[in-house]
Amino acid sequence: MLIAAASLRGRPSGFQALSRMPEVTEMERLLHLVGVKSYAERTARELPEGQRKLVDIALALALKPKLLPMDEPTSGVASSEKLAIMDILTTALVKEKVTSVFVEHDMDMVERYASRVAVWNVGKIQKVGTPAEVLADPKVREQVIGI
Repeated sequence: MLIAAASLRGRPSGFQALSRMPEVTEMERLLHLVGVKSYAERTARELPEGQRKLVDIALALALKPKLLPMDEPTSGVASSEKLAIMDILTTALVKEKVTSVFVEHDMDMVERYASRVAVWNVGKIQKVGTPAEVLADPKVREQVIGI
């Protein structure tokens, strides 16, 4: 995260100890925000998938985006952890004032976390609206969800 933050700010970090970089405090804050500060000194490959997803979010937030696109943000995460991961993720996005657009095929996740939904079918937008409006649409239920 420190290397990414330093490169974003146009400063090479290879000649300076990472622990002395001015971005340390901000990166620690972001790790704390997503609940993974206790893993700061570990490599990502040592972490469970859910924690890796949260580190990915902290890394993305370090770049100060206004919009964060995500493709199935909880893919690969154990079913028992998905809601907790999304709760943390959405709270962090709100606190950092970042808008997110995410692709998701789990309709429970869409219903719980999306404020607006666009359903694509055969390369075209079929329906746009609130999750309740879109998921109640008979054509969406039949042609996309398969109900």
